[in-house]
Amino acid sequence: MKTDLTDTTASKINKALVKARRAIGTPAVGMVLTLVIVTDEENAYDALKAAGDASREHPSRTLVVIKRVSRSSRDRTQSRLDAEVRVGADAGTGETVVLRLHGEVVDHAQSVVLPLLLPDAPVVVWWPVNAPLDPANDPLGALAQRRVTDTYACEQPVKELAARADAYTPGDTDLSWTRITPWRSMLAAALDQVACQVQGVEVEGEEFNPSCELLAMWLADRLDVPVRRTRSAGPGLTAVRMDTDCGPIVLDRADGSLATLAIQGQPKRAVALKRRDTAELIAEELRRLDPDDTYASALRYGVERLKQENGGDAPAKGEREREAVPAPVESVAKGPAAEATAEAPVKRAAAK
Repeated sequence: MKTDLTDTTASKINKALVKARRAIGTPAVGMVLTLVIVTDEENAYDALKAAGDASREHPSRTLVVIKRVSRSSRDRTQSRLDAEVRVGADAGTGETVVLRLHGEVVDHAQSVVLPLLLPDAPVVVWWPVNAPLDPANDPLGALAQRRVTDTYACEQPVKELAARADAYTPGDTDLSWTRITPWRSMLAAALDQVACQVQGVEVEGEEFNPSCELLAMWLADRLDVPVRRTRSAGPGLTAVRMDTDCGPIVLDRADGSLATLAIQGQPKRAVALKRRDTAELIAEELRRLDPDDTYASALRYGVERLKQENGGDAPAKGEREREAVPAPVESVAKGPAAEATAEAPVKRAAAK
């Protein structure tokens, strides 16, 4: 069921939600959280589709905030709020309100969103694109327990990671970090199978891919070993090679779907490691609403520390050697844990 409201108010939107629920025979509110999506017209459809798919696992009230650009100075001085209320099959398993803000109200989106939040329920704000540099101090971000951004959608994602580290507040997270969850799980499981000390790591992936940088920072932070970042044609992350005193451990994914895990002295194994869509990433982030301390530690390790000793990337392997152009992300760095024992790096990685 859809209801269109033109030049409306938050009070009228709430009344439309109640009326729509009664019309479809579900007057009770069964949502577990409020998901606020701040986006533009270009990306609204994809974000709303992903949120709808994720609502099957997390029934929620979804508020889509679209700030419309006024063409004339007269329009910019006039405020108008248009809304589209969706309940039932049109909204997945929750409720959806699409808010289009015009004029001066664009600068006061929080005053529109606040009356529409579910009482006594967590609030998550997601910026698919154009996230603020300091999400916690954004007027909408200040309403939320969790703030989700995506540095992969930024024009300069690697530089954006440094800005995220400077402005980090507990509750911030990044879909670029969520994308490497299967990689982190697989690498930790591989280290659990051997009693070896890791001596060095190489992370191979696309140039300027923030997920590659975050994985490299996580490994450097957790293992306290040199981590080298090399470039490939992708897609995304393509390989992680760990040098240990028992032989190499290699996790190689060349096609973005199926990976091969090779451990010295063991047969090679094929493991599923597909690239996940946005709906799966959002669903994972909504499973936990507490601060992600592991992400915070890896982010604060810093991109600059990964490249403080070397200024150019190593040549890529195979056919990628034709692209022998220096890249700004090649690195060798040491982690800060000076007190770590010889066995501690393996234990810390496995625990994560």
